[in-house]
Amino acid sequence: MEDYKPTILAFAESSKKSKFYFSDIEQAVKEKFPDAKTRDIKKAATELVNTEKMIYFSTGSTTMYGLKGRGQTEDH
Repeated sequence: MEDYKPTILAFAESSKKSKFYFSDIEQAVKEKFPDAKTRDIKKAATELVNTEKMIYFSTGSTTMYGLKGRGQTEDH
């Protein structure tokens, strides 16, 4: 699971978008780690949010992820 964090951050930094769905993160990790389990990817993404390297962004109907300090959000 620790191997996934750098991959997630690299995806977030190289993405043209400032916010993205979990499915986008999952696809990026599975390209590098084909055997990765969805639950482990979700845990790694949550840990990045908890350590404040990434943020959650809620549109009201769905939750997206973003790189902290990148893009425009309501509270950051």
